[in-house]
Amino acid sequence: MTFSRREFLAAPVVAGAIAATQTGVAAESTTTATPKFRYCLNTSTIRGQNLGIVKEVELAAKAGYDGIEPWIRELDTFVKDGGSLKDLGKRIADHGLRVESAIGFANWIVDDDAKRAEGLETAKRDMDILKQIGGTHIAAPPVGAHRDSEKIDLFKVAARYQALLEVGDSIGVIPQAEVWGFSDNLSRLGETMFAVIESGHPNACILPDVYHIYKGGSDFAGMAAIAGSAIHCFHVNDYPADPPRDTISDKDRVYPGDGIAPLSDIFQMIAANGFAGVLSLELFNPGYWELDAEQVVKTGLAKTKEAVARAFS
Repeated sequence: MTFSRREFLAAPVVAGAIAATQTGVAAESTTTATPKFRYCLNTSTIRGQNLGIVKEVELAAKAGYDGIEPWIRELDTFVKDGGSLKDLGKRIADHGLRVESAIGFANWIVDDDAKRAEGLETAKRDMDILKQIGGTHIAAPPVGAHRDSEKIDLFKVAARYQALLEVGDSIGVIPQAEVWGFSDNLSRLGETMFAVIESGHPNACILPDVYHIYKGGSDFAGMAAIAGSAIHCFHVNDYPADPPRDTISDKDRVYPGDGIAPLSDIFQMIAANGFAGVLSLELFNPGYWELDAEQVVKTGLAKTKEAVARAFS
C-alpha cells in the first residue's frame, strides 16, 4: 500500500488522536474507580464511653477499620495505670491495625520563646510515646495560639513548624500541620499550606479536617490545589446546616453523609491529586457517646465507606 505525502503526514496525527482517546478512556476509568483509601478510628469518636485504649483497639479491629488514631493523653493514662507501650503496640499490630496518627497538644507555634522551647520538649516526649506503639505521624495543631491570640507572621509559623519537623526527624515521627477552623492562627487551608510549603522540609504535610475547613471559612475547592502526597491523614466527619458556621462547634459534628458537607467533591478532589492515605473518623458528638460504642464505630465506618462509594459511583 502506498500513501500520498498528505496521507503520510496525516497518519501520525490520526494515530496520536487514537492514542489520546485511548488514554482519555483509561484516565476516565481510573478516576471513576473507587480509590483505595484506608479507614481509621480517631478515639475521640467514643471518648464519652470511657473504655480505655485497649478496648478501643479491640472495637476498631472488630468493626473492620485499618488503623487507629489515639490521643496522647489516653496513652499517658494507660501507662499510669501500669500498661506497657511495647505490649500495646504489639496488641495493635496483632489486631491487624496501624497507628496512623495521634493527637497531641505541644505549644510549638507560640511567640514566647521559653514556652515554645518547652513545647518542643513536650512534642519530643509525645513522639517518643507514639513511636513505642508503632506510630509514624502526629497532629500538630496551633495550640497555644488559637484563642485570644494575635496573628503570628506566617513566615515565623513556617520556621517554627520546620523546627518541630526537625524534632520529628530525631524520633522518626512526622508532625502534621493541622487546620483548626476556630483558631486565631492556621484556621484556613491557605495559611496552613503556607507553613507547609515555606518550612522547606521534605516531610512537611497538612492534616485537613472537613469540619475545620468549613468552620474556618475556606472554600473546599482549595483542596484541589493540594497534592495528595502532602496529606497522610484526613479527618472525616460532617456537619449540619444548623447551627450556622459562626456558632457551630466540635460537638455538632455528625457521621459522614448525615450533614451538608460536599463530601463527594472532597473525595474526588483528593483522589484526583493522588491521595492514597487514611480517612480518620473524628467526632465529638455527645449524643453518640450515650450509645453503645460498638454500634458507633461500626456505624461510623459504614457511613464513611458509603460516602466514599457515592463519590465514585
